[in-house]
Amino acid sequence: MAENSSNEELKDRVLEALEDVIDPELGVDIVNLGLVYGVDIDEENNVVVTMTLTFMGCPLSATLSYDVKRTLGEIEEVNEVEVNFVWDPPWTKERMSRYARIALGLSE
Repeated sequence: MAENSSNEELKDRVLEALEDVIDPELGVDIVNLGLVYGVDIDEENNVVVTMTLTFMGCPLSATLSYDVKRTLGEIEEVNEVEVNFVWDPPWTKERMSRYARIALGLSE
């Protein structure tokens, strides 16, 4: 049971750290943009981030993948980091948080 709560605590810290990864085109973090679809952590603290981009063919995949790996690599407990880009479900503006909508000047 303690291992499960430890895993949840690490997952919370991973998600918090991902808020430091900024989409260079939009200037808002990938979590609030709704680009992160999931975070999985195995028993060896290897992390898989499942995410998407604002559109298929976006040239920022390598940059964002590098930024995610670098940012999560700074968390002492994290071993390896893998970024898995998916296109289903496709990203839409409805996935953005209220913060992201305000930051981008979009109406509620």
